[in-house]
Amino acid sequence: MARGRVLLVDDDRDLLRLLALRLEAAGYEVATAESGEAALGWLASDRPDLIITDLRMEGMDGMRLFEAVRARDATLPVIILTAHGSIPEAVEATRRGVFGFLTKPFDSAELLREVERAVGLGAAPAEGKDGGDGGWREGIVTASPAMEEVLRRARLVARSEASVLIRGESGTGKELLARAIHRASSRAARPFVAVNCGAIPETLLESELFGHRKGAFTGATHDHEGLFQAANGGTVFLDEIGDMPLALQVKLLRVLQERRVRPVGSVEAVPVDVRILSATHRDLDAEIAAGRFREDLYYRINVVTLELPRLADRREDIPLLARHFLCQVATRYGRHVRDFAPEALALLTAASWPGNVRQLYNVVEQVVTLSTGPIVPESLVREALREAPRSIPSFAEARREFERGYLAQVLRMTRGNVSQAARIAGRNRTEFYKLLRRCGLDPARFKQGDGRARA
Repeated sequence: MARGRVLLVDDDRDLLRLLALRLEAAGYEVATAESGEAALGWLASDRPDLIITDLRMEGMDGMRLFEAVRARDATLPVIILTAHGSIPEAVEATRRGVFGFLTKPFDSAELLREVERAVGLGAAPAEGKDGGDGGWREGIVTASPAMEEVLRRARLVARSEASVLIRGESGTGKELLARAIHRASSRAARPFVAVNCGAIPETLLESELFGHRKGAFTGATHDHEGLFQAANGGTVFLDEIGDMPLALQVKLLRVLQERRVRPVGSVEAVPVDVRILSATHRDLDAEIAAGRFREDLYYRINVVTLELPRLADRREDIPLLARHFLCQVATRYGRHVRDFAPEALALLTAASWPGNVRQLYNVVEQVVTLSTGPIVPESLVREALREAPRSIPSFAEARREFERGYLAQVLRMTRGNVSQAARIAGRNRTEFYKLLRRCGLDPARFKQGDGRARA
């Protein structure tokens, strides 16, 4: 049996081989990665007891890799090797939580002593525990500062009972984040029940959520426990809550206020103890203004808001996600596909991704399925991107884009004079300023009125 599992990270292949031989001879199981990005892709599906990484590498260096690892799993020790070591660097690395800092050329005996000490600390917790600080975010692959900030806030709010509204475009991973919040909460041992409010017909949604009694309607041949009761003690995730019919919004608000559900056809309410997480890709402020969403319900579900970035705004994650999905798909379909050609990866990284992470997964699934060799070529990726269906914006998104264009046009006409622009738009100044803020428009940028001002 191996003494422990070590992941070696270095862009020097010769040093990787040398280190691997020494550690394997000492009884350790060794995996290797030739870049920080590749290491994070490997960590997305496995956990070693120790990471040993070079400090100076192309792309993501050793300290950036350490920070990304620490954000996922604070208990996983990291040893950094460098030929450019200095006392200030070592002090700073140790202050930030690096387990060890060794200067090349290093003494093999000293390295093995450090490895033995680190592996004892980094051994994975017993099955059933959280996996230190990383188990709660299982399946979320990222090195993006924007995503890490979302996850930091999610981790904090998970400890409370506050309702959370997750905003983000379709395909950004809203349910994945909701599941992570549930796993990090005190309700983790209880059920997590996800409901897509836009996918269930309006006539059935109330029965699905709150249950029904036998004979309540045609086809109700037996009592049915609703999803709120099924999730008792746990978490209910209301996906696409912006699509919920108004009549049902009233009933949901009553449930949230009273903590009781009344099954369809019943005269008695049943107590329920659930935490509510919601998600939408819609602009709920606009939906409220249009009378399609209740403002009082909005404040109930929106104690804390988490905004997921578009994939195009976290491009550093595209290679990590692509390799992570490639590994998943190749394993599922039994395909011997190992990686992407550099040109293929560059093409993926530069693509627009209107369908976000979901679209990236679909593209990776297609190219892995069609690949005839171990490396996915650029041509397959180019073909998959060309064939990927174009994303059609939602009505709310299209309207927001129209509003932005209209307001910019009015500001150009009035050379940034808000009073005149508000009169043209038929709005008072206060409301007009709110519209400008929502659309990210600054009147000062239109003062010149020379046609070059931009939103």
